[in-house]
Amino acid sequence: MNGIRRKELLPGLVLLAAFVLWTLLIMHIDVQKAGQNGTEIGFATVNVWFHRLTGVHLLVYTITDWLGLIPIIICICFGVLGLAQLIKRRSLFKVDPDILLLGVYYIVVILGYLLFEMVPINYRPILIDGNLEASYPSSTTLLVLTVMPTLKYQSDRRIVNPIIRKAITIFVIGFTAFMVIGRLISGVHWATDIIGSVFLSSGLFMIYRFMAGFAGQKTTQLKTEASNGIQ
Repeated sequence: MNGIRRKELLPGLVLLAAFVLWTLLIMHIDVQKAGQNGTEIGFATVNVWFHRLTGVHLLVYTITDWLGLIPIIICICFGVLGLAQLIKRRSLFKVDPDILLLGVYYIVVILGYLLFEMVPINYRPILIDGNLEASYPSSTTLLVLTVMPTLKYQSDRRIVNPIIRKAITIFVIGFTAFMVIGRLISGVHWATDIIGSVFLSSGLFMIYRFMAGFAGQKTTQLKTEASNGIQ
């Protein structure tokens, strides 16, 4: 592993470590029974202050909830791409390695989401349809911040037209900013939920990008073989 590769991996590991530390701090710093039904939350003073500052905006929550389907659709599209390659090339080992890695990456994100659903750290500041739900880290924010950067990353690698690439970049940045800010001010999460998602998703993506650099070399080789008619 050369120095450049280390520099790509290090930020991801640092961000994952920051997420672990942030989670531990939430569990132990300024913990008060300030949530719904007397549930405990960490950084209670700051969280309650910010929640009162922004208020609750259920319309924003509903809009961002539905728009959360877009990252899921993107995942499905990449899944279809991998399936098409599998059918055409008749071997799992001939599917572009960075696409296979992307599937593993998405599975890791899902497992992370399920873990925090089973082991709640915080609960939402409001009831959703009368139910008390886990809120840390924000699952919608996590989904957006893990999936949308992969759309830009893969489009930069696979799309030749610079106008299309630029349009995708603008869409990814605008959509991501709207979703993160929307979840932050909607009032259905504590501010610390959003911060935790930023740490976790950024760390996971940077590690994916590091691994995809190696996979990309194999992908280029497969494309060269395909263009030369090598089976």
